[in-house]
Amino acid sequence: MVSHGSRDPRPEVAMQALAGLLRDRLQQQGQSSLPMVGTAQLELHPLPLHQQITAFADLARAVGCDRLQILPLFLLEGVHVMEDIPSEIAQARDILGTTMQLDLRPHLGSQFNGLSHLLQSAIRPVQDSNGGDRQWIVLSHGSRRVGSNQVVEEMANRLQAIPAYWSISPNLEERIDQLIQSGHRHLGILPYFLFPGGITDAIGELAQKISQRQPELQIQLAEPIGTTPELAELILALTA
Repeated sequence: MVSHGSRDPRPEVAMQALAGLLRDRLQQQGQSSLPMVGTAQLELHPLPLHQQITAFADLARAVGCDRLQILPLFLLEGVHVMEDIPSEIAQARDILGTTMQLDLRPHLGSQFNGLSHLLQSAIRPVQDSNGGDRQWIVLSHGSRRVGSNQVVEEMANRLQAIPAYWSISPNLEERIDQLIQSGHRHLGILPYFLFPGGITDAIGELAQKISQRQPELQIQLAEPIGTTPELAELILALTA
């Protein structure tokens, strides 16, 4: 499984926990007595991704494996998914030659229906007596690659929410200003991120600052998707 990488240790801890869930599920399916599931980072790792892949391939080959499935745990079909990861895999193929087949699987964000269900589940714990009147914002990191954010628009539409982005416009503050101008006072923010980390912390801090400036607002912040058996099942479906 390939993630973006972070200086915050929490995403990597979550990735390791997710790898454990996948191993357990594979054992339950009887696919292997000791399934090999590893994690790698596209950025912020001492080794470039292609070297991480080749190192794991050496371990896999030592126990008789001749094929690796590489799953990008990215929610958007941005530059990392479409260009950076395939480029790193090509370099790994050059190094490994014919000794290991590298199979690039679809990115996690392609599991639209399953992810929308997980997001809906994240909303439920923060619903209250005003839940029916609350306007939700699906907040994604966003991508500058043309067409990559369409899935966020569709996800927001599925959840009867509106989209916003952390790194591009319309950003969270712009969306909240628009909603205030439209008369909304009960808002919810649904982070379209896999795990807690630096960005989700920053989202919470920004929401708190906005609430302090606008005391008439009630802003509820949902949790990101998180490490769950349901997420593990979505990932396993990508290996079929």
